[in-house]
Amino acid sequence: MARLVLPTVAVHRSYLAAWDELEPGDERWMGAYSFTEEQIPRSQVSTPEGFAQLVEELKAQADPFRARLPHLVPMTSLWFVEGDEWLGRLSIRHELTPQLHELGGHIGYVVRPSARRQGYATQMLEQSLPFAAKLGIDPALVTCDEDNDASRKVIEACGGEFEDNRHGKLRYWVPTRTT
Repeated sequence: MARLVLPTVAVHRSYLAAWDELEPGDERWMGAYSFTEEQIPRSQVSTPEGFAQLVEELKAQADPFRARLPHLVPMTSLWFVEGDEWLGRLSIRHELTPQLHELGGHIGYVVRPSARRQGYATQMLEQSLPFAAKLGIDPALVTCDEDNDASRKVIEACGGEFEDNRHGKLRYWVPTRTT
């Protein structure tokens, strides 16, 4: 069964295979960013050492005391894996800046192209809600583009309550605690 886990070197091969499935310019969906918000190139994570550095960098981004750019917030990165197969990633932003409150929200996710339309996004969002609750987030703001029907359905399936449409983004509040 697929599950959310902290980033791990065990999925190196399939992470690179997922990266290769992307269209040119879509590298940002791999979540390979430094604290300076600089995109880490595939060539840097293609070696075991470089990949291990990425894994540690992503884990460190959750540290609220780590120095970061003023517009960045502590963020927990989780990977959706089945065995050693990397299926997608999910990020939980621990707090919201004004921009994240408008457009980005607490939780963002992406499923690799070859794994889409199999219900994984819904599983990812469902599995992330207890993580968000442990961070004191309730409810979580989750947004999607107004023309992204698949993501809208995922959010609604996880209990998202529609608030409004701002700048082409649908904004939903998703409860993280079960009653």
